[in-house]
Amino acid sequence: MTHINALDPGASPLDFYGFELRRHREVAGLTQRQLGDILNYTGSLVGQIETARKLPTQEFSERADIALGTGGLLSRLVGLVMRTQLPAWFQQVAELEARATEIYTFHTHLVHGLLQTPAYARAVLGALDQNSLDDRAVARLARQCIFAKVTPPIFWAVVSETVLRQEVGSSEVMREQLAHLLSFEGNSRINVQVLPFSAGAHAGSQGSFDLFRFVSDPSIVYTEGYGSGHPSANPDTIQDCSLRYDHLQAAALSLKDSAELIRQVMEERYGEQHDSVA
Repeated sequence: MTHINALDPGASPLDFYGFELRRHREVAGLTQRQLGDILNYTGSLVGQIETARKLPTQEFSERADIALGTGGLLSRLVGLVMRTQLPAWFQQVAELEARATEIYTFHTHLVHGLLQTPAYARAVLGALDQNSLDDRAVARLARQCIFAKVTPPIFWAVVSETVLRQEVGSSEVMREQLAHLLSFEGNSRINVQVLPFSAGAHAGSQGSFDLFRFVSDPSIVYTEGYGSGHPSANPDTIQDCSLRYDHLQAAALSLKDSAELIRQVMEERYGEQHDSVA
């Protein structure tokens, strides 16, 4: 029997995922509604994922793997699906994040995508474009699965104090985002340092950048423009940015003092009292 919404599994990873979900559901003798009930999702959502009209999440995939006995197939596929939903120019960065053993980032105006909360990510992505916002946010947040690996990368973020004080979304969104940054206190693999205004002129004045290090491959420096990304393995660029990062870390507050500043800004600028006065 030919499905009205038949998919070509070779068209894209998303189509392949939908094809496999439908195939395994039918082998199990379940309707979309029945599978949805088992997974605690709607049958409509199951249908949308099967026809490549909705992105699956990691949680959905893990539940479906268990319910359908797929041996983890969907959970393995979802990472590839999400990566191909990112802008074409950014997909290489997601691959670098997935392969890196160490990631060092410096950002001047925004929390790095690997540390963003869902609400913060939606506010950033929806600033100029509300189209497919849910799916775009899901794709961005899916990159954070690298922290769930058996051996996650060492992640170090130096952020300008501007990042803390630039209100993105709302006070509530910022409270949640800053609380999320504080949740990494004591996590030796995810470290957040704040470069305070008092640091004055600093080594990152030319803008944000990311530095990726690998077990055997050359390091990569990544910078970003509007709608474009610029990875470089040039040894001189790597050496320059590595030196700059050393100086940024030296100029930034300690991990403990950074957490204290984040907590202070969260309470004073985005606290409940602030909301009631606004």
